Amino acid sequence: MSIADQGAPANETDATGRAASRRTGALVGTPLLVVGVALAAMNLRPAVTSMSSVLGEVRDGLGASASWTSLLTAVPTICFGLAAIIAPLLGRRLGVARAIGVAMAVLTVGLVLRVVDGPWVVLGGTFIAASGIAIGNVLIPVVVKESFPHAVGRVTGIYTAALAAGGGFGATFTPMLEPLLGWRGAVGAWAALSAGALVVWATGARHGATPASRIADGERRSMLRRPLAWAVTAFFGLQACVAYVAMGWLSELFVSEGIPRTTAGLMLALINIIGIPLSFLIPPIALNRNSQSGWIVGLASCSLAAIVGLAVAPAAAPWLWTVLLGVGMAVFPLGLGLIALRTRETSETTDLSAMAQGFGYLLGASGPFLFGVLHGITGTWTASLALLAAVIVAEMILGWVVGRPRFV
Repeated sequence: MSIADQGAPANETDATGRAASRRTGALVGTPLLVVGVALAAMNLRPAVTSMSSVLGEVRDGLGASASWTSLLTAVPTICFGLAAIIAPLLGRRLGVARAIGVAMAVLTVGLVLRVVDGPWVVLGGTFIAASGIAIGNVLIPVVVKESFPHAVGRVTGIYTAALAAGGGFGATFTPMLEPLLGWRGAVGAWAALSAGALVVWATGARHGATPASRIADGERRSMLRRPLAWAVTAFFGLQACVAYVAMGWLSELFVSEGIPRTTAGLMLALINIIGIPLSFLIPPIALNRNSQSGWIVGLASCSLAAIVGLAVAPAAAPWLWTVLLGVGMAVFPLGLGLIALRTRETSETTDLSAMAQGFGYLLGASGPFLFGVLHGITGTWTASLALLAAVIVAEMILGWVVGRPRFV
């Protein structure tokens, strides 16, 4: 055998190894990657808030039933749960950079599809868009821990601030665009933002030569066997329940109390906008402390006060209830940060992120649906708000448990 023949397999092996490294190495933590993370995150909420801010117009325009409307508000969280389960597999097969790129592409297709036809196409397009969101939900926190290990709190703050900003933009501008473009044009316009994010992500996300840290398969123990992982999952699901009830139904609640649709949309936007400065301030402080329990309980208490206010006197101080609810929903970045803090290795972070967001969002999906069903049965918001208050109390209890310093 010639020297050239002997060298060929080695070269092929080296090439294969370099290709694998490009797929499995940690993403290089550059400033452009931070921008890519922020823009990707900014697209993970407008698909929900844009639709909910013109929910009445969509329902009337399609001639849809109240049950269909409740299902539409629940579809995103159902899909977040189902699609999140496959996100780790997609990340391993394609690499995190390509997987998140695929997520942005799927989101863009779903946003366009859901405005081209009738009620079932709207549901199907929303499901596709939410599938893309689910993949980003799971894998972006992994990028934060893996590529910025010494700045988890700060980059988590940027990430969640971008999430809040995207949700706020969707709620603010969709009602303004609706008179000009109709609800289809106003809701479909957000596909342009996700397409732009895809371009930036493709430019800035690059795997480095250093492989992401992994635990040997023989040493890995399923997250399903870890009690703390279940506690984190339940906590994440309950906070998601509160958040998606607010995003799906708050505007309708205020409109039913005589508040103009545009003003109600601004109130929904304010909830998200409040999250922007809080996301910059709270995670870097709270996630650098030994325990996050006090922060979680304190923030959730604001949500509970808002729900009590909405139940007792919704029209008396709607802006105050909105602000309190917005402050309370700042518990979300702490939930994401806890996924990184309660794990030792990147592989554990991926598994816990998939479990917490997969099962958590499935739990959270019941919130908007039951909230709407109770309202439809009773004709008032009282029973629905009482259910939400009970969810917040449970969230506070679990938040105290998962906020204590330990590993899964």
